[in-house]
Amino acid sequence: MADHLVIRLGSNPEQAAHWIAVDESGSRRSPPTTGPLAEATNDVGDRSVIVLVPASSVLTTTVNLPIKSRARLRSALPFALEEQLAEDVENLHFAPGERDDDGNLHVAVVGHAQMQEWLDLLAEAGIKPDRLIPENHGLAKIPGTMSMLVAEDQVMFNDGAINEFAMQEVQPSDVVAVSGALDDTESGNARHLLVYCEPGDEARFEHDWNVLRQELDSVDINLLPDGVLPRLAVTVGAKRGINLLQGDYGTKVEYGPLLRPWRTAALLLVGLFVVGFTTKVVDYYRLSAEQAALQEQFTQTYREIRPDDTSEITNPARYIDTLRRNLGTPVSSGVFLPSLQQLSEALQENDGAEIEAISYRAGIIDVRLTAPDVATLDSIQKLVSTSGRFTASIQSTDQVGDKVSSRIQIRESGV
Repeated sequence: MADHLVIRLGSNPEQAAHWIAVDESGSRRSPPTTGPLAEATNDVGDRSVIVLVPASSVLTTTVNLPIKSRARLRSALPFALEEQLAEDVENLHFAPGERDDDGNLHVAVVGHAQMQEWLDLLAEAGIKPDRLIPENHGLAKIPGTMSMLVAEDQVMFNDGAINEFAMQEVQPSDVVAVSGALDDTESGNARHLLVYCEPGDEARFEHDWNVLRQELDSVDINLLPDGVLPRLAVTVGAKRGINLLQGDYGTKVEYGPLLRPWRTAALLLVGLFVVGFTTKVVDYYRLSAEQAALQEQFTQTYREIRPDDTSEITNPARYIDTLRRNLGTPVSSGVFLPSLQQLSEALQENDGAEIEAISYRAGIIDVRLTAPDVATLDSIQKLVSTSGRFTASIQSTDQVGDKVSSRIQIRESGV
C-alpha cells in the first residue's frame, strides 16, 4: 500500500506542526511527531503529503448544481453561493467535492490570501503537498450518527449527512444545539452522538456530556491518548475530504521529465520522417524532369511527322492512337468488332431497319442502311452513342420509295 505523510498545521504560522505517517487503510506507519514544520521533510521520503489546514479558515457547505464538468462547476460555484457569503467571491477559492445520495454537492470555500499563506509556509519549509484538506474533514461521517471531535479550543462536528462545521471556544452542548439536533424531538429518528476527545477534555466537559446524555438517545465517548492527529489521519489517508488544490491551485503536470526518456526515439522518428519526405521530394522532381524531357522528345518527333500541326501536345497517347487509326493500324483496345456489336444491339430494338453495306478504315465504320422512317434512324444513332464508347452520326438520308436510305458513321468517342 502507498504511504502518506499527514501534516496538521497550527492555527498560526508560529505554532508547531504535527505529523504522522499512515497507509491507505489508515494504519500508522510512524508515531505522531510534533515540531517545526521544516523537520517534517525528513519523514517525507517517497510518501505523498497530505496537509490538514485549520478548519476555522474554511467554510464547508452544500449546493445543488446539475453540472458534471469540474471546470464548469468551479466557474458556476461563486454565483451559486454568492448570497451565502459575506466576502466578495472574487477573493475566494471554491473547491468542489463529491455528491451525496441526494445529489447535493459538498463545497469548501477559503480565501485566496489564506491559500497563498499556507502554500508559502509549506514552500519555505521545502514541502510540496499532494492534497490540502480542511482538518474537520478528517472526522468521518457515519450515516444516522452525529460525530464530534474536541481539539484544543475548537469542536469539529458533522451530523452524518449535510451539516459539517467547526466552532471555536464553545461547549460541546452548544455545538449540538446549533446543529438543530436538540430541536428534532418529534421525527422519531434515533439521535446518537459519537465523541472523540483527549482524556483532559473528557473531564473538562463532564457536565456537558451528562446534559447531552439526557437530551439524546446515546453519547459514546472515545479517548485519544495520542492526540487528535492519528484520528484525523485515519480518515484522510483513506482519501476522504475535499482537496483544496484544484483549479488555479491544482497540480501542474510537467511533461518534460515524462518525455525525456523518449527523446532519443522521438529524434530518430523525426529524422526518419525527414529522410523519407526528402526522398519523396527528390523522386518527384527527378520524375518530373524525366517526364518533361520525354514530352519534349515526343513533340520534336511528332513535329517531324506532322509539321503542319502546331497545337500544344498535352496527351501523347491520344496523338499516337490518332496516327494509328489514320494509318489503318488497329488500336490495342479494338474498335471494329465492339462497334458492330453495339450496332447489332441497336438494330434489334428497331425492326424494319436493314444493313446494306459496311466499310471500316482508320478506326471509322461507315454503315449504309435502310429504315422505315427517319425516327428509326435517329433511334439507332442514339442507341449506339449511349454506350459511351462510340459516337454515331447520320451523314446523309434519301427517300427511296416508302423507305429512307441513310449513311451512319461510327467512331470511338473523343476521336
